[in-house]
Amino acid sequence: MDIRFENAGVDYGVRTALFPLSLTLRERRIGVIGLNGSGKTTFARLINGLIKPTTGRISVDGLDTVGDAAKVLGRVGYIFQSPQNQIILPIVRDDIAFGLKARGYDKAQIETAVDSILDRFGVGHLGSRRAHELSGGELQMAALCSVLVTGPDILILDEPTNQLDLKNRSLVQNTMATLPENVIVISHDLPLLEDFDRVLLFDQGRLVADAPATEAIARYKEMAS
Repeated sequence: MDIRFENAGVDYGVRTALFPLSLTLRERRIGVIGLNGSGKTTFARLINGLIKPTTGRISVDGLDTVGDAAKVLGRVGYIFQSPQNQIILPIVRDDIAFGLKARGYDKAQIETAVDSILDRFGVGHLGSRRAHELSGGELQMAALCSVLVTGPDILILDEPTNQLDLKNRSLVQNTMATLPENVIVISHDLPLLEDFDRVLLFDQGRLVADAPATEAIARYKEMAS
């Protein structure tokens, strides 16, 4: 993974959502923290091109997030804070297959890939379920399968344990720990990030700390107290 911000920032008229910053991300597991409205989600969405920079540029493994937008989307998967909003088909198996159909896979390839991703996470029993019947943790697992079945190298998760009970939080945390993909996690769940390689702290649109997890989390607790 090689993500580069080169004086990249985002303005919405008179409001600055993210002040220009320059940094390179190569660590396998990176956390992003900060108060609501601090710029952390804007930062993360710049990486896969969901938001375009108004100043500077961002590249992912040498691909420009604006000029090479389609290729970047293929390399960077994104799971939103409310996974039910990105599951677009009622049956989990059909939703997982949707992205493969859009990429031109034939029926046999799709069936094999869907079976493989469900087996990878031990959730084959969810394939025939309706999305609205799933628990919070099951929804996260379904969204994870739908994104990872297309083979991204980088996965961004926005508040993956938000509003989950202890059982489902443990399910998501344990699954994240086994992912071979590069992971960027936005979270208010600070214990989730304690063993991450690097944590970025944002405040009012500025990157105010870029440090090992324990140091960045301690700074955030001081700032929020």
